[in-house]
Amino acid sequence: MTSALHAGFQVAVTTLVYPVLLRDGSDWSRRHGAHSRSIVPLVVLTYGAVLVSMVWVFAAGAVPAGAWVAGGAFALTLLVTAVGAAPLHGRLARGFDPGVARRLLLVDRGRCALAVTAAVAAAVTLVRV
Repeated sequence: MTSALHAGFQVAVTTLVYPVLLRDGSDWSRRHGAHSRSIVPLVVLTYGAVLVSMVWVFAAGAVPAGAWVAGGAFALTLLVTAVGAAPLHGRLARGFDPGVARRLLLVDRGRCALAVTAAVAAAVTLVRV
């Protein structure tokens, strides 16, 4: 369930939020600041929910293969966020740079693919259990 929440959140960010946010640098400081203030609580809630559910699944004992795939994809999502998206957002907070914006879009597509992979793996696991 939380993997589906995360995938839905990430697909919305990738397909709706970032293309609008990163299309140009007009009124950049205000738009980026508003984005950051509004998205951080959602990220904390979403990533926190997935993390808690993954810990619960792995602490429960015998872990199906699909749960390992989902957990690994989520762990990679956290890594890509920490070493890719967060630093790029930090650079954009200092001012709009089209090159940095393009890199952020690419990094974000990777996070989206990982989130969808985790959700599919979790769903397959639930169907098989």
